[in-house]
Amino acid sequence: MTKRSKKTMPDIVAEHPLFVGTSPDAQALIAGCTQNVRFRPDQMLLREGDPADVFYLIKEGRVAIEVDTPRRGPMTVETLGPGDVVGVWWLLPPYRSTFVARAVTPTGAIAVDAACLRGKCDDDPVFGFDMFKRFAGVVRDRLQAARLQLLDVDGNDAS
Repeated sequence: MTKRSKKTMPDIVAEHPLFVGTSPDAQALIAGCTQNVRFRPDQMLLREGDPADVFYLIKEGRVAIEVDTPRRGPMTVETLGPGDVVGVWWLLPPYRSTFVARAVTPTGAIAVDAACLRGKCDDDPVFGFDMFKRFAGVVRDRLQAARLQLLDVDGNDAS
């Protein structure tokens, strides 16, 4: 019988699509701010307006990103799954969540303490700039997804 090796947190961080290509030192910095978490269906990961003091690397399950609309109430703008990131505003002042994130299915994730990671970004500007570039791409993709969703809701052509 072969003994299965247990992955370390730096290994898990290194395999996440957002952090592929980061140095082992960077992976260790990130991993030092992490813990495993689980969410039940309908459980909130983030609430709009709350401090952005954590973000999540989804390992399994589905998470809906929602915005509250005056006419329709909560509207899902995107559903995220394994390999995605939930909570992108941790890096930019005023460090507040701008969307609601709710587990749709049982969800396993890595919770990253944002204050811890911001401190490491401040201490190492090269590392901080790399984190900023990586998360700027996620923000761009989320804004584009939200735009397309809103166009679809309004019945406009997205082209």
